[in-house]
Amino acid sequence: MDLPVNPPIAPMLAKAVAAVPTQPPGEPQWSYEPKWDGFRAVIFRDGDEIAISSRSGKDLARYFPELVAAAATELSSRAVIDGEICVPRMIGGVTRLDWDQLSQRIHPAASRVAELAAATPALFIGFDALALGTQDLMPEPYVQRRRALAEAIGPAGPDARLRLGRTTRDAEQAQDWFTAFEGAGLDGVVAKRLDGRYVPGKREMLKIKHTRTADCVVLGYRVHKSGTGLGSMLLGLYDDDGEAHLVGGSSAFSDAKRLALQAQLERLRLDPDAVAPGEPSRWRSSASGEWIPIRQDLVVEVAYDQMENRRFRHTVKFLRWRPDRDPRSCTYDQLDVPLTYDVYDVLEGA
Repeated sequence: MDLPVNPPIAPMLAKAVAAVPTQPPGEPQWSYEPKWDGFRAVIFRDGDEIAISSRSGKDLARYFPELVAAAATELSSRAVIDGEICVPRMIGGVTRLDWDQLSQRIHPAASRVAELAAATPALFIGFDALALGTQDLMPEPYVQRRRALAEAIGPAGPDARLRLGRTTRDAEQAQDWFTAFEGAGLDGVVAKRLDGRYVPGKREMLKIKHTRTADCVVLGYRVHKSGTGLGSMLLGLYDDDGEAHLVGGSSAFSDAKRLALQAQLERLRLDPDAVAPGEPSRWRSSASGEWIPIRQDLVVEVAYDQMENRRFRHTVKFLRWRPDRDPRSCTYDQLDVPLTYDVYDVLEGA
């Protein structure tokens, strides 16, 4: 592969800020776009040679053969584009991003990879261009790279796998997107300087992510992998029938806090020898995910970003204990449910 920019390369990153930055008076400074919550990836194409590299430099092409095929027909013959791999799925009558389905695409068996590529085909949402033809675009301003990106991908047909997300220079519209597009499973808004260069591995962009709080009942805990202290608290919410459902976990405590929490929760064990089976995943078996149930007496307030399939999409952050809350009041009703929005309405030209 002989491109102006060759793999591996560390993608440019974003730093978190609290609010959508406003445009200064006069000439616009920012370009805004939806924040896609998928697998960050860079596609390299040099004629018949195509590579898809993860943020850490790992090969993703073997897991997404449909994107390799799409790049061979939908991408300029010599191009390097940055973007996000996502899996759309029809949920409740609209198409949303499905993180669970995306996660399952990483499978060691070639036969299973082919099966999943047919059953849950991915999209690549391009949002930057690093090279086109013989030109290295990284030293160029973003506004020029965006034009090159549109040229590299071109107009998308209805069955296209390579797509462009929308952009705007209107801060108010970006704020509207922040709210509306969450219904399609998106993660927030990204702001890029119009005159900014592409700087690999540096946090040159801004990201504004959804953050909410919820009161959850503590259902149990896992012991830390070291064998000492609490590894994570298992959290639940009650449904309309009064049944508690596991919705996620909170971890990342200091060593001292882990020991204190284990001692605190140990006193609430339902049975000194009882353990509950964990949910198996690609990364662990049900045995390795075993957890210890406790009396459902404690309520904790946590910060979270999004719900998906009635669970927290990511690990949540412990904020504080809520001794004033009745555990039975920790229901799904308290959650802020976003408006329903179709993911294809977020794509340019859709």
